[in-house]
Formats: sequence, structure tokens, C-alpha cells
Amino acid sequence: MRVPYVDLGAQTQPLRDRLLEAVALVLEHGQYILGPEVEELEERLCERLGVAHAITVNSGTDAIALALKVADIGPGDDVLTVSHSFFATASAIELAGARPVFVDLDARTMLMDPDDLEAALTPKTRAVLPVHLNGFPCEIDRIGAFCDQHGLRLIEDCAQAFGTRFHGRSVGSSGLGCFSLHPLKVFPAGGDGGFITTNDSEIAQRLRRMRNIGLRDRDHCVEVAGNSRLDTMQAAMLLVKLDFVDDWITQRRAHAEAYSQLLADLVTLPPDEDTDHSTNWSSFVIRHPDRDRILAALADAGVEAKIHYPIPIHRQEAFAHLLPGRPLPVTDEVVSTMLSLPVTPQMTDAQRSYVAEALVHVVQGAPTR
Repeated sequence: MRVPYVDLGAQTQPLRDRLLEAVALVLEHGQYILGPEVEELEERLCERLGVAHAITVNSGTDAIALALKVADIGPGDDVLTVSHSFFATASAIELAGARPVFVDLDARTMLMDPDDLEAALTPKTRAVLPVHLNGFPCEIDRIGAFCDQHGLRLIEDCAQAFGTRFHGRSVGSSGLGCFSLHPLKVFPAGGDGGFITTNDSEIAQRLRRMRNIGLRDRDHCVEVAGNSRLDTMQAAMLLVKLDFVDDWITQRRAHAEAYSQLLADLVTLPPDEDTDHSTNWSSFVIRHPDRDRILAALADAGVEAKIHYPIPIHRQEAFAHLLPGRPLPVTDEVVSTMLSLPVTPQMTDAQRSYVAEALVHVVQGAPTR
């Protein structure tokens, strides 16, 4: 049996007719830039996430970059974040002219450790940028309290966390929330896309200008800015997919619960959901000291597993100028032992059982059937 990590064709096929109809409507009205579907999508995102404003942009990376800019983070400023994330988190900080300062991870959650924030604080720290990785929420209340105590801006990287909640609130509702709509996300566009959430009307108004070349209206440019607009065509497709996100998350949750039962005491499992944490299960990340052998053996058995991410940002060539930096022992240990199993809604129960059986055989040293 072959089990792909993701199958975008299988995800799209049941929605094909509705997606084509949505695209056809855009072709008819011809408002390809900031058309009515963009506004409708933003309104529905506000309702879903419980925020006052959602500003769509062309990528999750630009969402972070614009959030930093609107928060007046720039040259000479430090931003506390984590090294265990996709490169775009730190790249956006550097593109703003600021410097990423890395906070170590909590060994259980594999997310920013609030207990390490004080030690990472510098005289130049202006903001904290936690990452809700793998769809699991950071301890945002504690991180937010730290920001309030030290007068820092809170900017949340929610790229992998659409549908994730903490204490009943959506991630991205505590500060500036930065979401990705990349095709591999739980709520995916048919290409790149993203959005920013805020409850501040003045910030929202400025973000709408900043994504649109600084235009107040067609004829008046009030600040120098780039072009970060989400295409109307993408908004139209996203409106179709928004009706299915809850079902997709439910299917992911079912896979995660089954994995947790089948793999108990075999590997280190991801944190459980509880009354405080509700995850979208964008990834199901296990840990084992013999990770590389397990990954190769699963591949031989037809199971496509992934590592998100094998090299932390502070060890990437592009960020060598940040060395030596702070020691990050938990980060280094986590990235050397972690492995992501397939958990997409399109995976069948039979495929899931096969993945678990293959993993059991690999870890226990028995041949896979």
C-alpha cells in the first residue's frame, strides 16, 4: 500500500464543480483585483475567528512582514521568536530590518517556552513573535502577559493554525495574527495567500493601504508600500473551501486520536487536546531517537512521512550572521527526533491503520507486511 503525505488532487476533486463555478463568476464580473469575493471572505473570516478585522494578503510571509511594519518594527529592533519554524518567520523579521532573537522550546509542546522569554530579552527587544506550529497553540496568555509587562508588541505566526483555539479563543485574536493560505495548509488556497487579523481599526485601515501600494483611493497614494493583495480568484475558491474546513479538521482529529491509541508507549506522541488547547492537527508529529532509520523504513514500506523541519533556522546558512546566538538545547534535540505522519482528511482509515502498523513493525524491529 502507498500512503502519500498529502494528495492535493484528491482534496480538490470533490469540490471541482463548485470551484469552477466560483471561478466562472469572477471571470464574468472581471473584478480580478480586490473584487467582491475578497471583501466577503474577509467578513466571513472575522465571523469565524471572532476578530474585528481580517486583511487578506498574497502570502503568509507578507502577512508577517506587514504586521511587523505596521507595528513600527525595523532597524535596530530585536524580535523574540523561535528557531523551530519555517524560514519565513525569521526572514520576515530580517526583511523588516530587525534581528531575530531565538527563544528555546518547551520540550512537551515543541513550541515557544514562556519560561525562556526573560532570559532572551534584550534592551532592543520590541516584539515577541510566537509560532503556533503543527496546529498546536502556544501558551499565548503567558506570552501576552510577558509582552504587557515589558511593553512589547505581540505578533502571532498562525500560518499552520487556522481553526486552532486556546482557552476558547482563536489564535491570532490576542495581538496581530498572521495566517497562511498556502495549498498545504488546513485551509488552502489554489496558490499562495494569507491574511492578518487585528481588533484595532486604525491598524486595519493602514494594513489595507500597505497591501495596496499605499493607496487611500484610486488617485491618492499616502505612503510608500508594496503590492501584497490577494487575488479575487483565490478569494472565490477560498469561500468554497471555507464551508468544508470544519469537516476536514474533524477528519484530521479522528486520524490523530486513532494514531494516539495505536502508537501509545511506542513513540513520544504530540500533546493531547484538552479544555485549554484545541488543535487543527495540521501535522501529527511524533518523536523517537532513531528517527532517521524509521523515516527510511517507512519510505520502503510505501509510507511518505516528513520532517518539519530537520534544520532549525539558527543553523541555516542564510542566518549564519546571527551566530553564535543563544544556546537552544531543547530546539536542537527536538529537531533531531521529530517525524510527521500523514494526517490529511483524504487519508482512508485503511491507510491510517497501515501507517500505524508499519511504524509498529519498524520501531519493534519486525518486518513490515
